[in-house]
Amino acid sequence: MIYSSFAQVYDTLMDDTLYTQWRDYVQARVPAGSQVLELAGGSGSLAVLLAQAGYQVTGLDLSADMLALAEAKLAQADVTVPLLQGDMRDLSGLGPYDAVTCFDDSICYMPDLANVTQVFQQVASVLPIGGRFLFDAHSLYQMDERFPGYMYNYQTADYAFLWTSYAGDQPHSVEHDLTFFVYDEAIDAYHPLTETHHERTYPLADYEAALTAAGFELTGVTADFGHHAVRADSVRWFFEAKRVR
Repeated sequence: MIYSSFAQVYDTLMDDTLYTQWRDYVQARVPAGSQVLELAGGSGSLAVLLAQAGYQVTGLDLSADMLALAEAKLAQADVTVPLLQGDMRDLSGLGPYDAVTCFDDSICYMPDLANVTQVFQQVASVLPIGGRFLFDAHSLYQMDERFPGYMYNYQTADYAFLWTSYAGDQPHSVEHDLTFFVYDEAIDAYHPLTETHHERTYPLADYEAALTAAGFELTGVTADFGHHAVRADSVRWFFEAKRVR
């Protein structure tokens, strides 16, 4: 399962300011006190902020390792958030919620547009008419121009992390090769762990068509956490949709 190794260094590599911007994005669009399902919630940082802001949050993630991090983080913050392990392509038995979120380009981990549409259909199934769906995705510019050839290296006394991105085989797709060298006290040496993450995005019109097919009305597309209109060089798109049927 992806993120099994990445979970060990995830919080070290993430920019904490992103979580406050996602929280602010939600606060500007969803009333406090609402019941919110956070899909692909990862290590729980956003769930903590949303709970502290007065939302009734439920977190769902595919990775047991990420959920273990989230559980510890929630306990430290002394907030209560139910955590569920599951695939966002199957939300049967859940809901209803007032709003659903899916941030940090998690929708881009779906292998094709049919699976994206399936996620949207599942989200619609846990929302009432008028319920809100907020998510983000990598832009075409980010996927086609910025990611291919991208390299990032990070090292501490305990581990080293190497990240290299390549253009994928499908249109608007990339592969991220992640290699970790983690220090093991038992053998007094570093051992490598490797993961490959596949991401894909689509033209805006495809996202809108998938939302419409799932029973949503796309009410807004912006960039930069909702602060600016979409431009050709926008790196991340933000979508606001409302269930209408």
